[in-house]
Amino acid sequence: MTVGAQLSVTDLRRATRHPVDFPVIAEHRDHGDMKLHISNVSAHGFMVDDGEKLARGDRVIVRLPVVGRIEAYVIWLLDNRAGFQFERIIRYDDFMQIIDTLQPNPRLRKTR
Repeated sequence: MTVGAQLSVTDLRRATRHPVDFPVIAEHRDHGDMKLHISNVSAHGFMVDDGEKLARGDRVIVRLPVVGRIEAYVIWLLDNRAGFQFERIIRYDDFMQIIDTLQPNPRLRKTR
């Protein structure tokens, strides 16, 4: 029986990423509570621009508007950036509400 997250990067990179400016406090097993800055988000995951303490495969729990607490796993690292994949895909309606909350500039929101 397989244990742990089934991480997949290949198909999910095509998902539209929305620029945001959202600070979160992430719960990390080894580091405890960590302040992270989400700079873009999609229905499949997000990117932070201050992920120096993270390693590939690390699991964090973040709190997002609309969906609340959600787990995410580090998929990639580059310099101080880190890309995360959510443990589940966020439903389209919920994701659009998240974007409406996190991205107040209507010009940067994807049209429905």
